[in-house]
Amino acid sequence: MQMIVTCLFWIFAGAVVFTTLAPLTNSVQWWVRGWDFPRLHIACVAFVVAVAGFLLATTWTQIIAVLMICCALYQTVRIFPYTPFATPEIRLATTTAAQDRVTLLSVNVLMENSDHERLQALIDREDPDVLFLMETDAVWTAALEPQLSRYETVVRHPLPNHYGAIFATRLPARSAKTVFLSDDNTPTVLAELEGPSGGFFFVGLHPRPPVPGNDTEARDAQIKRAARLADRTYLPVVAMGDFNDVAWSWTAERFKAYGDFRDPRVGRGMLPSFDANSWLMRFPIDQLYLTEGLDLVSFERLEHVGSDHFPMKAVIAATPHR
Repeated sequence: MQMIVTCLFWIFAGAVVFTTLAPLTNSVQWWVRGWDFPRLHIACVAFVVAVAGFLLATTWTQIIAVLMICCALYQTVRIFPYTPFATPEIRLATTTAAQDRVTLLSVNVLMENSDHERLQALIDREDPDVLFLMETDAVWTAALEPQLSRYETVVRHPLPNHYGAIFATRLPARSAKTVFLSDDNTPTVLAELEGPSGGFFFVGLHPRPPVPGNDTEARDAQIKRAARLADRTYLPVVAMGDFNDVAWSWTAERFKAYGDFRDPRVGRGMLPSFDANSWLMRFPIDQLYLTEGLDLVSFERLEHVGSDHFPMKAVIAATPHR
């Protein structure tokens, strides 16, 4: 029994070291970038292995136990900003006038999800000013026509490959279109909108995730190019969608730096949005970012609608006299 416990100790210790160090290489390989996601899980495993190392009470296991504590602390530092203990990056603008507020709703519908009625009911209830839907194919587009018909501007880009998109808004739109910011056939929505208290630019993103067969070079390039758009417009920018990347990854940090974005999750909690069908493996990959010039009234995760993603809702307002 002692030998089995010792073997397991070394196996898990090696796994913790690898999954902690591998992402530091900034490699675009999917099997490296994927370890950006479960930092909380890695920290918990590292802590358990550290306790086991001290209980085994040999010189080497105790040395490794100290190393495990270091790994756990590093992982904790990376995710700490996304806890309620950190200082919020965006203060809530609770005094914003109701008539100046703009409601945004972002949903990855899951292309195979046939429970159209739940999303239809959600859209009817929330009645967002800006609606961004992902993984929409021709079936989803047809099913949502009663809801989409209520919007003045609708951009439909159905695809059968899980990367279709729908953008709809009742706000005056100077422009609204889909573009391709990388060569992986994943459209990005760009729209210039006029809110009640001022104009803003909307960027809707849904790049490919780090899974077998998909390294992150195209995803990272798409996110970077989208961030650069914030520097090239005279309007404040809101970026929203399923980034297929956790809020604490180096790609997300570069996105914020390139576009001078702020993240409402900082100081409020992880608010994990995927996987909605798992209580253990959930990560914050459906993002909302704002530049200066936009006030945040609220940001929340809505109820399950049959997809593997939770819907994300935000209420914002352009800062008057910006």
